[in-house]
Amino acid sequence: MSEFAEVLAALRQVRGINPFFALDVGRPDDSWLPGTALLEGPALKDTIDAIATRYNAGEPRVAASLFFLSYTARLLSPLTATNLPIDVRPSNLWWHHDRATGLSVRIDVPQLGPRPVEALAPVVEAVHAVVPVARGLLWGNAMSNIAGALKMVVRAGVLTAEEAEERGNQLMTAPPFEGAGEFIPFPGEVTFLRRSCCLYYRVAAGGKCGDCPLVK
Repeated sequence: MSEFAEVLAALRQVRGINPFFALDVGRPDDSWLPGTALLEGPALKDTIDAIATRYNAGEPRVAASLFFLSYTARLLSPLTATNLPIDVRPSNLWWHHDRATGLSVRIDVPQLGPRPVEALAPVVEAVHAVVPVARGLLWGNAMSNIAGALKMVVRAGVLTAEEAEERGNQLMTAPPFEGAGEFIPFPGEVTFLRRSCCLYYRVAAGGKCGDCPLVK
């Protein structure tokens, strides 16, 4: 099987888990932007500003966190489920933000690439350059999405809870996920507690997430 076919088949196999696992492929219409627009130009700042308006987030760092939380959820969910290093570098992405429906992301070519950490690092730096939100918080958002994806993968019967926790713990043996949180043993379920907070509780209608360290 060719790499192209392998990646397509893997993405098709997991897209039914839930909408966050459905990563589309191919060039979309002209309303979408290339992934490289995340790294230069006004599009990223404009999108973060739009998120701040949509959620009535008075602090720019909150909107920046919500952007990266959404961005990584749409990329890391299918990558976690397939367990393949699918190429999600900005150079192989298209993205679109709509004030009503939020963020959408798709890949251009179904191919393998560098580790997701390497693909995400330039976007972390771009977000930090626009809004000085802590890098550790952004990487915590990514790890939270990986843990959430593992929970859904277990519920779909793809992995056991033990296998999912092992996969997650392996990620947290090295930066930038080292010390991002911990998996809490619970029979048949993936339970994760992160060490940073995504700040969602600071939006007007927000609250604390299930893996939030502020939940007592």
